[in-house]
Amino acid sequence: MGRHILKREQAITFVKETFANKLKQALNLIPVSSPIVVLDGTGINDDLNGIERPVSFPIKSLQDQRAVVVHSLAKWKRIRLKELEMEPEEGILTDMRALRPDEDYSPIHSIYVDQWDWEKCILPQDRNLAYLKQTVEKIYQIIYDTEQAVHAQYDHVPAVLPEKIHFISAEELLQQYPTFTGKERENAIAKAHGAVFIYGIGGSLSNGEPHDGRAADYDDWSTDNEKGYCGLNGDILVWNPILGTAFELSSMGIRVDKKALITQLEIRNSLERQQLTFHQMLLNDLLPESIGGGIGQSRICMFMLKLQHIGQVQVSIWDQLKKEELSSKGVELL
Repeated sequence: MGRHILKREQAITFVKETFANKLKQALNLIPVSSPIVVLDGTGINDDLNGIERPVSFPIKSLQDQRAVVVHSLAKWKRIRLKELEMEPEEGILTDMRALRPDEDYSPIHSIYVDQWDWEKCILPQDRNLAYLKQTVEKIYQIIYDTEQAVHAQYDHVPAVLPEKIHFISAEELLQQYPTFTGKERENAIAKAHGAVFIYGIGGSLSNGEPHDGRAADYDDWSTDNEKGYCGLNGDILVWNPILGTAFELSSMGIRVDKKALITQLEIRNSLERQQLTFHQMLLNDLLPESIGGGIGQSRICMFMLKLQHIGQVQVSIWDQLKKEELSSKGVELL
């Protein structure tokens, strides 16, 4: 079994190196170092849906100021663009590691998160749906090409993705499947098209509910777009034939400007956050306009190698009984 897992580790390395190299080239990204912790109370950590608790601890050498393990680097990256004096169409790529202890375990969820977190400077006039779609198409081409490379390297692993990705707004998706839940809508559209980008995620739809949760202070989910809907962000989903479900590979979007930040903080009744470090930098024109996102490394590997459980491509903490149950079915976690 040990040699079998070693071969899987080699395949994981092949997937990660192939994808990361293509991503750097396609989006003009420079790899940079990134933090595992940031100071609490700055507004820099990603709040995800606003309810997840970060891992927190005091730092002795800083008079017990508290630090938090990152959830993601959504806001840190934008500050880093400024610090590195990046120009429009230049960006950064980080090898992000995070802990999300409130995550519910599932075949696709772990408390350990590994992402390619990327961010790129854009011009103010690029804050539109057309630019977002162009960027999504570049990323999807990388996903498609990586799957083809994996199939060529490991011919027993099938390539299943369509050549093109389908675009649909969260509101259009709701109208198409009005009686379905958000996850049921994702399953239906991903199965129908193989790969889909759902845009406008975070704001309330015509049924009074958001398609899915988004924090108020990084992705822009409130600005009107050219299609007559709200939002300049979204998720890349593919149909996973192994799990028989929609499979999210990336959450991304054009980031808030000052107007969108205030609007979204008002919607979430969180205007007090304006006083935090990150928000003050944005409101005082100290940060560049940007687009960015996170692409799950374990998710990409799991999909590319057609595996059943995220624990087959990453080392995390699992329930021992669940590990034994999976092992009895031939699913060996790392």
